[in-house]
This record gives sequence, C-alpha cells and structure tokens, in this order.
Amino acid sequence: MIKKLLATAALTAIMAVSAFAADDKPAIVFDIGGKFDKSFNESMFNGSEKFKAESGVAYGEFEIANEAQREQAIRNFADQGYSPIIAAGFAQAAAVEKVAKEYPDLKFAIVDMVVDLPNVQSIVFKEQEGSYLVGMLAGMASKSGTVGFVGGMDIPLIRRFGCGYAQGVKAVKADAKVIQNMTGDTGAAWNDPVKGGEITKGQMSQGADVVFAAAGGTGLGVLQAAADGGALSIGVDANQNHLHPGKVLTSMLKRVDVAVYNVMKSGKDGAFKPGIQALGLAEDGVGYAVDDNNKALITAEMAAAAEKAKTDIISGAIKVHDYMEDNKCPVE
Repeated sequence: MIKKLLATAALTAIMAVSAFAADDKPAIVFDIGGKFDKSFNESMFNGSEKFKAESGVAYGEFEIANEAQREQAIRNFADQGYSPIIAAGFAQAAAVEKVAKEYPDLKFAIVDMVVDLPNVQSIVFKEQEGSYLVGMLAGMASKSGTVGFVGGMDIPLIRRFGCGYAQGVKAVKADAKVIQNMTGDTGAAWNDPVKGGEITKGQMSQGADVVFAAAGGTGLGVLQAAADGGALSIGVDANQNHLHPGKVLTSMLKRVDVAVYNVMKSGKDGAFKPGIQALGLAEDGVGYAVDDNNKALITAEMAAAAEKAKTDIISGAIKVHDYMEDNKCPVE
C-alpha cells in the first residue's frame, strides 16, 4: 500500500510540474542527482536555459527522485505532446526506447547511450580524448608521481574516463602510479559526496597529489577533500574550477550543454535528425577548462603539451584507446 501511495504521489508530482499544453515544446528529464549537481545534470540544465533565453520558448522539466520515475516522466511529457523529449544519462535508455516506440510521431534524444529508433537522436561523447588531456596535465603537475581517479558507478562508460586519464598520465610520466577507485555499482554512486571524500583521502594517503573525479555529485566530495588535504583535483562535465579556486587543476569538459541546446534548437527549427552523434575533440564535444581560477596552475609547458596532443588526437597521430571497445585498458 505504501509503495502504491508513493507511486501515485510521484506521478502526481510529475503532472504538476508540466500540467500545461506543450505545443511541441521541448522537455528534459534530469537523472538522479538533480539539475543542480554542479556536474552532468547541471550542464544539461544550462544548455536548456540558453535555448530558452535565446528562443523565448519555455521547456518542460522534471528531476527524478527514483528509478521508477524515469518512464513515468518521459511518458507524461509524451502524453502532452512535448517534442523533442531529452533524457539525461544512460540509465534512461530503456524508458526512452519503450516510450519512443509508442509515440513514433514525437522526437526523443538521449545523452550517453544509443537507442536505435527512427525518432531518437543518441548523443555520445569520446570521453577518453578529453580525459587523456587532463591526464597529461595531472602527470605534469604531480610532484609525487602518484595521481588518483575516483569514478562514480562502476560501468564501462566511467572506466572509459579512467582509462583515457591513465593513458594521458603515462604519456608524460611513464613511471607514474595511477590509483583508480569506483564509488559503487548502483545509481547512488552518483550522489554520495561523503564517500567521494573518503575515497579521495584514501588515495592521498597513498601519495596521490592530483585526483580526477568522474562521479557526478559524488565528485563534489572529491574536490572538497582534495582542497582540504592539500592536493589538486580535476572536475568533470561542467567547468568546476570555480568551486575551489586555485585548487582545481582543471575540469574535463563534456559539452552536454551544447548537445542539449542543439537538440532543442533543431527541434524548433525543424532540423532534428535521428541517429548517433559521437562528439570528441574534433567536434569540440570534450576538452579541458582554463580560466582565472586555475590559470596559475597551468604552466606554459603544460598548456603547450596539451594543445599539441589535442592536435595530434584530432589528426590521428595519437590514438587514445577507448575502454568501451573491448573493456580493457592498455595501461594501469
């Protein structure tokens, strides 16, 4: 009975959020962690806000609190005619596939997973390329020769970040040690800053003086622990340099904000295209952040090395192995 009441309350909340006519307006369903996670979801929110500011078109939105709400939220938006409906994160793939099949005249998009349907745009990123560059910066900045990586949910996508990072570290410091830990194997791994901080402290106790977080909201605990412990950190997805000025070496940018903006704009302009978009360095889909908060930490030598590697990756002179091709990493 309690579960039934909770489900009813959740659906009522969803409907309350978006109880107005859609008229082909876009909608976005944020994943667990919320739109103000200062990372993945927030970057998607920023892209949505940019679209609204430029177009004057409002969009529907919903922040899920549990896994059951994914399909409920997407279906509710579809019932009201929202289009395109954008789902944040790989975990929403099953819900997108199910609802998109039932509403073939509406447009859908998903970030970080492929849903092969004629009305779905799948947006994926070459995270290994951006992670390689921040790995190089970490290797050059490290004084101890030991760096860390804290991932969120232990899935191949996050291993891709870690593998790219390790390759970049080893490219500039072959004998460097890269410590990698994942936060968990459920969705809770994205929203546990306390555990992120504990793992970071453990890595620092082993000598890590630069720690890269690819863990959603959990990463906030990584950045905090590194700042408190005298180490440098590396943010992810959004530019997180400002969270601890002078203590965040850089942030590995994953331009989901641009992806969301482009989906919404293409929907409005009648230019929406289904299929797969894979965004890497060449497409400005990933990169690293330098601003007033961290520019003193990035020496001219470091910047030159990263920019040369970026050029070489785009040209194919440097090939960064993608963990998701074979679930293996060529370096430890």
